[in-house]
Amino acid sequence: MAQGRCSAMAATTVLLCLLLSLHFESARSATFTVGGSGGWTFNAAGWTKGKRFRAGDTLVFNYIPSIHNVVAVNRAGYSSCKAPKGGKVFRSGKDQIKLRKGQNFFICNYIGHCQAGMKIAVIAA
Repeated sequence: MAQGRCSAMAATTVLLCLLLSLHFESARSATFTVGGSGGWTFNAAGWTKGKRFRAGDTLVFNYIPSIHNVVAVNRAGYSSCKAPKGGKVFRSGKDQIKLRKGQNFFICNYIGHCQAGMKIAVIAA
């Protein structure tokens, strides 16, 4: 009988540790609204300055979907303002994108928008 209680206590302890680690992992991630109160718009390229990002943080892109979008691109797409074929395009106007470790690049691929600074480069630790 004592052995059964001990096994149950060990299982409860393991479960509690797992739940706490999940809680602390989610507590470390942050949510950033791209562009602040102005949202995802022109001249956004400098918005990342002074901010620290981590893998798992969420970027929220707020914009009018009939006139903007968000496209996840690579460095070449960011530099050239061209979305690769088959690239992930977000169009909801309230997109939430989790950052992956390393470099993350986003542009608006409506004609002229990226060239007008509607792009961001985020490095997540």
